[in-house]
Amino acid sequence: MASRLTSAAFAAGGVLFFLYPVIRPSTDDAAAMASTAWVAGHAAAMAGFVLLGLAVLGLHQVLGDRLSLRAAVVTWIGAGLTLPYYGAEDFGLNVIAQRSLRDQAPALMELAEQFRYGGVAIGMFAAGLLLLAAGTIMAAISVWRSGTLHRWSGLALAAGFVLFIPQFFGPYPLRIAHGALVMIGGLWLAAALSGAGRRRAIR
Repeated sequence: MASRLTSAAFAAGGVLFFLYPVIRPSTDDAAAMASTAWVAGHAAAMAGFVLLGLAVLGLHQVLGDRLSLRAAVVTWIGAGLTLPYYGAEDFGLNVIAQRSLRDQAPALMELAEQFRYGGVAIGMFAAGLLLLAAGTIMAAISVWRSGTLHRWSGLALAAGFVLFIPQFFGPYPLRIAHGALVMIGGLWLAAALSGAGRRRAIR
């Protein structure tokens, strides 16, 4: 049961991280931020972070080693630090952008920049993503050592989170490719967990 739920969480989370850049508008102007696509794309990412935390916790229940437990703890802390920034980006910037367009007051968009690059906000965001990278790396090492899951099955997801910060500085097609990498990582781990569950059932 644990492996099935964990597999589903990895698969669904991976798909949501791919939908995030696909749905989200490719620009950061007022029209993009005021759109429903902006809200939907960021909401997909937030749901993905929640599912990632649940999936890594489920992975610990399947593997049962100390490293996977540490991976779960670090991933949860990373998601907790990352989500406030995403929530403000999603809902706060959407309201600011709608007001800017409605009142024809482009100066309001300066608030968006002040928020996005404020010291505390960007510091929490960066720390959260770095911890998520560390957590997925530890999970990948735990999978590699487990002997029950395909040794390589955790590497793509870990690579996706290691590259989470750098991809923000690339062109938008690169961001979509990054989303595809995270999705492949989630689906690969989901398949590995499903296969291990079937082998245990046969025995």
